[in-house]
Amino acid sequence: MTSNQAKSINLKVSGLKKSYDGSPVLNGIHFEVDAHSIFVIMGPSGSGKSVLLRHLIGLEVPDEGKVLLNNGSINDPIVREELELAIVFQSGGLLNSISVGENIGLYLKEYKRMPAHEIEIIVDDSLRKVGLSIEHDKYKMPSTLSGGMKKRVAIARALAINPQMIFYDEPTSELDPLSAVTVGKQILHLNQEFGTTSIIVTHDRDLAFGIGHKIAIMQEGKLSKPETPYELLEKADEDIQRFLKAGKFEDYQSEATRPTV
Repeated sequence: MTSNQAKSINLKVSGLKKSYDGSPVLNGIHFEVDAHSIFVIMGPSGSGKSVLLRHLIGLEVPDEGKVLLNNGSINDPIVREELELAIVFQSGGLLNSISVGENIGLYLKEYKRMPAHEIEIIVDDSLRKVGLSIEHDKYKMPSTLSGGMKKRVAIARALAINPQMIFYDEPTSELDPLSAVTVGKQILHLNQEFGTTSIIVTHDRDLAFGIGHKIAIMQEGKLSKPETPYELLEKADEDIQRFLKAGKFEDYQSEATRPTV
């Protein structure tokens, strides 16, 4: 077991509620995420996934309920100081004015105040972990990168702080199918290699069922019981089955317009 596996953390959410202007968005969310696992939250647009994610990472305070990391509240500054959490933003969140390597090392430089030579070692190691080249990719500018490359750099930046938990916000959005698979395989590899607890918010069913240990579906501010991919496909209720199966070829074809052979 690596040092990162040894310090990986679990998450417990209980009774989470949040309303805006009297309109409930989170309606009593309960779930747990085991250390070292990949937990996926899926759901349609407007179901409350983004609001839930902001609560999980401590950007918002709930009206009721708790988000606990190793039994400490995410809203406790001491807990946030003691734990290493990272988030991979949907857009990548890279600064276009500095190079790939500088983006990866920015937190270490500005917040950790680490010596430059130590930062370089960590940046190079992070690049290698996501399959990027120190020689060819480290000095590129983000504006020259493909969508898939930007996501991998964002993951490398998260890895640079040696996180105990990584939150991924739509990690395969705006990617072509091949790039999406590459990013998904990278997330799975990092979890298997380093044991970092991973929480993924996504619309991508292939990603969810391809790498998730447990999957929960968000609908109208409520979260379904977390289940394995197999359990979800076999036992999900009618509404969840409809969501999971929507967008198949047949959905775009009526009997009148369906091509004949």
